[in-house]
Amino acid sequence: MEIYLDNSATTRVRNEIINDIVMVITENYGNPSSLHHKGFKAEKILNYSREMIARLLKCSPEEIYFTSGGTESNNLAIRGYLKANRRKGNHIITTAIEHPSVSNTFLDLKKDGYNVDILPVNPMGYVNIDDIKRIITEETALISIMMVNNEIGTIEPIKEISAIAKEKGVALHVDAVQGFGKLDFDVKEYGIDMLSLSGHKIYGLKGSGALYVGRDIKIAPILTGGGQERDIRSGTENMPGIIALGKAAELLFGKIDENARFMYELKKKLVDELKELDGWSINGPGLNEAAPHILNISFSGIRGEVLVHSLEEYGIYVSTGSACSSKHHSESPVLKALGLKPNAIQGAIRISFSIFNTEEEVVKAAEAIKKIVPELRKYTRR
Repeated sequence: MEIYLDNSATTRVRNEIINDIVMVITENYGNPSSLHHKGFKAEKILNYSREMIARLLKCSPEEIYFTSGGTESNNLAIRGYLKANRRKGNHIITTAIEHPSVSNTFLDLKKDGYNVDILPVNPMGYVNIDDIKRIITEETALISIMMVNNEIGTIEPIKEISAIAKEKGVALHVDAVQGFGKLDFDVKEYGIDMLSLSGHKIYGLKGSGALYVGRDIKIAPILTGGGQERDIRSGTENMPGIIALGKAAELLFGKIDENARFMYELKKKLVDELKELDGWSINGPGLNEAAPHILNISFSGIRGEVLVHSLEEYGIYVSTGSACSSKHHSESPVLKALGLKPNAIQGAIRISFSIFNTEEEVVKAAEAIKKIVPELRKYTRR
């Protein structure tokens, strides 16, 4: 029995989507830029997917631009905004727990002469609103802060951050790769200027994503070419990925809160099942405050990567943190930013749930952990 609990890294494609993907590959395989009938059919698919994403975000379809995924969306938002608004200022703000596609972009921009502030977070992973108020100036052009942290599930106070940004005329970009489809929110009500999302985190295909750009926000392309996506993102559109993303968004409509409750109950069940095991703790905001699908746990006396591989022998798949950095064998910058001790960082794993998981799977995973962890501790004490 395979138990996949690494859904923050990627999710499996929903069965309901597969036929649409096959249709785009085998029948409606036209290029949406073509003038003939097949091109027209492909353009209709683009429009449909744009409408489905806009419906979830509660915005206009014209504010959605397709990309190759979260990394490109983040780069397009940050670099594209600064490129188009050079007179706004030379100061940009982010946090110490961002995804590498944001944090490394900010480090590159620092080399290019931008004044970069990287804000600390508290032990629960929350940015301090007063820190933003203190460092924002007339020279601040952009704030980029993720909605949901991909390792510990902290949900940042985006509305409050937006209010500060709006007061100063500063643009706000939100990396919502782990929030889109997991939390129900109104992009306009939240005051978000740009928002990144990814298809393979919501049961679509890898290599697909989108960027929301508010109608009053100017961005410049970072890829030049044929001028697709209204001259913002050149390159022939990834039609299989786009139809999968649109269908995935459609299937989530009206189900987000229900799905969140379901995943939260699975997370709660796992924590309850582990209570009889000694020497573990939840990292980040804890059970109730974190996003419903993410749970980060440290086990004392063992290494997280060893536990990951031991669980794999039982057919159980979890991770030690972000899939983008897990093979680099370095300490998690997110857990370091929380102030965790090295032993706690080394003993951490991330368990992330989906709507496809079951209570039976969670119980089996807990049983395996309760069996493996004491055995690993005996081995490490020798």
